[in-house]
Amino acid sequence: MKRLYVIVFLVIAATAALGLAIAEHSGYVLIAYKTFRYESSLWATLALVAVLWLMLWGIKALVELVTTSSGVVNPWSRRNRSRRVQVAIEHGQLDLAEGRWASAQRHLARAAEAERQPLLYYLGAARAANEQGHYEESDNLLERALERQPQAELAIALSHAQLQTDRGDTDGALATLQAMHERHPHNVQALRQLQRLHQQRGDWPALIRLLPELRKDKVLPASELAELESRAWGENLSLAAHQEAGGTVGLQTLNRAWQQLSSAQRQEPQLVLAYAEQLRQLGAQVEAEEVLRTALKRSYDSHLARLYGLVRGSDPARQLQLAEGWLKEHPADPSLLLTLGRLCLQSSLWGKARDYLESSLRVQRNPEACAELARLLAQMGDTERSNQLFQEGLGLLDERLLAAPLPVPAHA
Repeated sequence: MKRLYVIVFLVIAATAALGLAIAEHSGYVLIAYKTFRYESSLWATLALVAVLWLMLWGIKALVELVTTSSGVVNPWSRRNRSRRVQVAIEHGQLDLAEGRWASAQRHLARAAEAERQPLLYYLGAARAANEQGHYEESDNLLERALERQPQAELAIALSHAQLQTDRGDTDGALATLQAMHERHPHNVQALRQLQRLHQQRGDWPALIRLLPELRKDKVLPASELAELESRAWGENLSLAAHQEAGGTVGLQTLNRAWQQLSSAQRQEPQLVLAYAEQLRQLGAQVEAEEVLRTALKRSYDSHLARLYGLVRGSDPARQLQLAEGWLKEHPADPSLLLTLGRLCLQSSLWGKARDYLESSLRVQRNPEACAELARLLAQMGDTERSNQLFQEGLGLLDERLLAAPLPVPAHA
């Protein structure tokens, strides 16, 4: 407020000073050129110059205002187009993140047509169309992206393969990825997607053939690759055992698959377990027992010890004796105690079997030991404890059953 008073005071003072100057001396201005003659007082001339300057300044400001306004109002102006594209990008990305597929497709497709680098917007629009089940529109958007940015062929193809996988077209996705793998053999993302697709399709032989490239190009961390390799060979053994009708043919196919493994792989507990399990399922009990016995002598493994109780070798008494020898070094292994109980059951050693099974349950409550002991107690006449163990084993199979609410019994 004080500042306003000062300004008003200065304006009044300047006006008063100007009035005194005009009253003291009006001045004289004469401009003559050929037939033109201008004659007036000094102060009138200065006022005319000021008016002309204000008029020129006003015209310039009006022109700038009209130009700027037309850029905002005119729908065909460059400024307005840029603004509308930016709005479409923002809305499209938000819609895509929040799952509003139709709106996302519309906004991103519009943005893609207007942008000079449209790849990301085409990919987003294609995904939105794919999520709606508009597969032809999705493919057309990707083709348009390839036309606009042909140098992005690999990125577009990898996105296409993922969309094909999402829609359940794993054959199409495989063809797309294989084509890109041939053109870009060391691309990590192409290899990664191929690996995942082979796993999804259960094509373990194809995945095994891909493993050297995964290792060479360091597609996966070493620990994850080792786990994947072990699983792939194990699944391949299962596949080999069941791809034939069974019997001798299935056994021969399984053994050929086993021989394809390196000597180091044939000593891995997980692969030995997979091989022995397939032998057992094919009825080759004696061969399975020999494989497990050899592996356990070389290096003890709790999972192998558990399976050893499910196979029946040529000499059950020797099998039991061998397992009891392992107990000296592993007295608290519940899997070994369970195996000893099962081997005793095979040899009709009922009391000994009961002791081993109860020892296994004291170390760890597990459904298999509960079921084996429950069956034995039922035959021995202890039906009450047998029923308790059956119920406990059922609960251990899926602990979620214990948490599920039960109906309240109706009272008469």
